[in-house]
Amino acid sequence: MNKTLLGSIYLALASSIWGGMYVVVKIVVSVIPPLELVWLRYLVAIVALLMVGLITKQNWRIRKRDFILIVAIGVIGNAISIVAQEAGTMLSTAQMGAIITSSTPAFMVIFARLILKERMTLKQGLSIFLATVGVLLIICVGKLEFSSKLGGIALLVAALTWALMSVLVKRVPSDYSQMVVITYSILVAIILLTPFVLPRLHKLDMTQLAHPTIWGGMLYLGIVSTAGGFLLWNRGLQLLNVSSGGLFFFFQPLVGTLLGWLLLGETIGIMFWVGAALILTGVLFVIMKKK
Repeated sequence: MNKTLLGSIYLALASSIWGGMYVVVKIVVSVIPPLELVWLRYLVAIVALLMVGLITKQNWRIRKRDFILIVAIGVIGNAISIVAQEAGTMLSTAQMGAIITSSTPAFMVIFARLILKERMTLKQGLSIFLATVGVLLIICVGKLEFSSKLGGIALLVAALTWALMSVLVKRVPSDYSQMVVITYSILVAIILLTPFVLPRLHKLDMTQLAHPTIWGGMLYLGIVSTAGGFLLWNRGLQLLNVSSGGLFFFFQPLVGTLLGWLLLGETIGIMFWVGAALILTGVLFVIMKKK
């Protein structure tokens, strides 16, 4: 199969999986609070990743000079970002979660400038402005309840921290397997969250956890969304350049919005679409190639 076509399939699948993730989180978080949900999701994911890593005989050794970088990726991306993302989805809607976090590629430009010293072009600056205005319209101007506004703020934090983590990943030496980097960063998040989660686990309703919808959702979040989605995305970017690959991020808000409407009965206001259009326009400015 053509490399471009295969890479496109990988990236489209990853983004579609993440779009569906917001609907699953919205259902599961009604039973499992965000902090506990992230922790349980990662336990499932790390078991899956370790099994695949052992079967494929990955090299798990990390050099000392790269240790701090891996820890930072785990804390910022896998702990703070994902907890904020799932808390934001709980307080708002699946559509809002998918749309606001789709501003991540635009915010990456800022961190690339600060950390990697990449030059910011006028087009990139405009994209940041449009994405920011779009997020503010959704959070502040739309006719939302106070909890939804808080959820929007949490989702914005998730987008910013995920963008920062994505730029930090670019500083990881290329001789490391992406599976190894993902596994270690998830392990860091588990270690960080465990002291906060363990005292709260006894409050979970085990009868509700036994429901097929809830444990099925947990398997989706851990194996499909976390382990599978990350690996599909990274593999796709190996076959396509980053600019072309970023275009497939659009599948996330589209799938999230569609599934939220179909499965959860969520409604969408005009201001939501105005904000979404600005965010997607801003992201498109970043990822489009110059002709």
